[in-house]
Amino acid sequence: MKYLEKSAKTIEEAIELALKELNATKDQVEIEVLEQPNKGIFGIIGSRLAKVKVTVKEQPKAEVKAKEIRETRPARGSEPGLPATVEDKNAAQKFIREVLDAMGIVAEIRIKGVQDSLHINLSGPKMGIIIGRRGQTLDSLQYLVSLVVNKDKGRDGYIKVILDTEDYRRKREETLVRLAKRLADSVVKTGKKVELEPMNPYERRIIHSALQSNDRITTFSEGEEPYRKVVIAVK
Repeated sequence: MKYLEKSAKTIEEAIELALKELNATKDQVEIEVLEQPNKGIFGIIGSRLAKVKVTVKEQPKAEVKAKEIRETRPARGSEPGLPATVEDKNAAQKFIREVLDAMGIVAEIRIKGVQDSLHINLSGPKMGIIIGRRGQTLDSLQYLVSLVVNKDKGRDGYIKVILDTEDYRRKREETLVRLAKRLADSVVKTGKKVELEPMNPYERRIIHSALQSNDRITTFSEGEEPYRKVVIAVK
């Protein structure tokens, strides 16, 4: 069973050091406090660092096998697929129109097939409702359209759906890149890690990509979906 013993000024710092080296999250390990920190007299005499033992939990064989399959198999939709068909476009158009009508929203729907993906753009007077808080409604609608379009398709015929309105996707990406760089500067100055709010996988990739060339900091994701978030820390 894989484990590490780490020492630091505080128990939390020791745990973080071990988690980083083990490339694990707290829910994947067992933590044992070996020594409590002690500042000693005047912060010098008799001072002692915190010491912890962090052990990676043993996964059931079925879970390990499933993980191996996920890691070796291409992500769904990442492999080249077949071009989007007229039927795909019609299915997407029909479903979106029904949703918009049910919401009482009038909008123009423009759909363009690009290789094995559908690029859908909505325009109208109430697009703020479609976007929702931080794009959550837009993401949900995109997911539902993808389910409709790919309902009877196999892996080889998977069609990627990209739904946008008012150029929200590009604007959101620019906002996230600016946020990532600003927080990275703060982390370097203070030496303290920063946890961002939970984001979907697409937005987390934007943060990681924006900071991958910064050799002073490191980024990693922790937590479980839908609360998984990016952490920015000093290397």
